[in-house]
Amino acid sequence: MSERESRRRRLYVYIGLAVFALLVVAPFFLRGYWVRVLTNMFMFAILAESVNIIAGYCGYLALGNMLFFGMGSYIVAVLMVKLGLPFFPAFIAAGLGSCVFSVLVGLPILRLKSQYFLTGTVGLMKLLEEIVRNITFTGGGQGLTLPIFPGGPQAANIFFYFCMFGLMMAVVGATLFISKSHLGYAFLSIKSDEQAASVMGINPTPYKTIAWAISALFTGMTGGLYAYWMSYIDPVEAFQIAPSIKMYLMMTLGGSATVIGPVLGAFFVEFISELVWGRFLEIHFLILGLILVLVVIFAPKGLIGFVGKRFKLSDYLKGIRQNRV
Repeated sequence: MSERESRRRRLYVYIGLAVFALLVVAPFFLRGYWVRVLTNMFMFAILAESVNIIAGYCGYLALGNMLFFGMGSYIVAVLMVKLGLPFFPAFIAAGLGSCVFSVLVGLPILRLKSQYFLTGTVGLMKLLEEIVRNITFTGGGQGLTLPIFPGGPQAANIFFYFCMFGLMMAVVGATLFISKSHLGYAFLSIKSDEQAASVMGINPTPYKTIAWAISALFTGMTGGLYAYWMSYIDPVEAFQIAPSIKMYLMMTLGGSATVIGPVLGAFFVEFISELVWGRFLEIHFLILGLILVLVVIFAPKGLIGFVGKRFKLSDYLKGIRQNRV
């Protein structure tokens, strides 16, 4: 490693530590509204990082990943409302339950590829939504109302802020471990060429199942935390397809198969959405779409690739001409 690269890495570490420190003290100085905005950013960062493990590293289009979000939401809701369990045991059960379910369905469904896997996972999500909608124990179509966090709105804001922040740090740590381990190299080889990976002695199905299980673990826990945060959950809210598309977009914009890229993408998209929504209510989708198109054009490798090199307009225009269809 050259001295220049070493200095750049140290600079990134210092910036990361400074951002971490700011985020730790932020909820004690910001208004409740901005604390909730940051909490929402953390939530989408977790979801984008989770889908990055199965989509970014393994190359599987996991647009049905919200099925684990919905499952985690309902596990927490049912355990707290129907069985009277405290939040944290229900929260752990949401992650483990989603993880176990992903292994059970992953062994057969992960043998599917590309659009077939996409169709299978989205279909499975809609199947779970209909099951939940027609079971009285889960509240049916009316949903379930969870206990309100005790201690008042300010205490609740700080509690959910740090829960989401801690979960975000955990999934980033897990992704960092994966990227540096044998698992990460196996995942990337499957993404590059699954058949070649098989020839080299890597059995794709168990590795893909592990990737999906890790993704499901964090997605399910996020869903459970979200249900308690909102104090209410119903089938329509729990099993939406739109957030799946949104977190996949965040992962791609930030930089797929990178550790910090999906987090940057989530922060970028949520911040721009909040900024545009408040100032341009009627045309906010048009402005947001334009900004995202510009990012894709000038940062084809994601935001993480963009900040890693100096911006040269001529280089980017040259790359666009070379890669045009």
